Amino acid sequence: MRTIEFRHARGPDRLRVYAIGDVHGRLDLLQAMHRRILAENEKSPPFDWVVVHLGDYIDRGPDSKGVLDLLVNLQRKTHRMLALAGNHDVGLLEFLETGDAYGLFARNGGRQTALSYGVSIEFNDPDSVAAGRKALAEAMPPSHVQFLRGLPRSIVFGDFFFCHAGIRPGVDLNDQDPDDLIWIRWEFLDNPRLHSKVIVHGHTPVGDVEKRPNRINLDTGAYASGRLSAIAIDFDQKVFLEAVV
Repeated sequence: MRTIEFRHARGPDRLRVYAIGDVHGRLDLLQAMHRRILAENEKSPPFDWVVVHLGDYIDRGPDSKGVLDLLVNLQRKTHRMLALAGNHDVGLLEFLETGDAYGLFARNGGRQTALSYGVSIEFNDPDSVAAGRKALAEAMPPSHVQFLRGLPRSIVFGDFFFCHAGIRPGVDLNDQDPDDLIWIRWEFLDNPRLHSKVIVHGHTPVGDVEKRPNRINLDTGAYASGRLSAIAIDFDQKVFLEAVV
């Protein structure tokens, strides 16, 4: 199998590809990053361009609803705004389906997401969970649920494979388990082997963008750090961007 490392990897010819790390309800940072991208395009106009959002749009931060509003509206207006699934995004769908008071959504920032829709849920109270699940399902626009349900798990551009969490090393990229793409952690992060593509991911917060020969981690913990990170890939040029509010 042919492998490649980051320093040699190239994006598609005549297509600038941006990828943005985990947002987690920080609408202010996502808007700032989008402005930064537009400014980069004005400064150095590309032939064409796309933005890949790497998932985890909701939970923990203050405005999950606003983030989904923005992405849904942008996707209606342009083909350039692409979005992948994160485990938190899938966790919200699972909560709406099951009402699990001990699942990812309930235990990892779902309260903040519900509040952004005007719904208060006390996850240690079964009655509040049941009522909150119903209220949240009614409060969420159908377009938000459709958006979350339609999120793909990965996408490829040039020598780069984009997903939320990472891949299972040793497994062909075409044969990856969809759950690994949004959940895997240390089996991937601790493995130095090169892959057939450079993996661009988020999911595991780091203090600064993590650059490895086989992978790039763009999750700089935006909801807590106030820093949202991205990469711009323009054929053989790679530049890292940061939005701070």
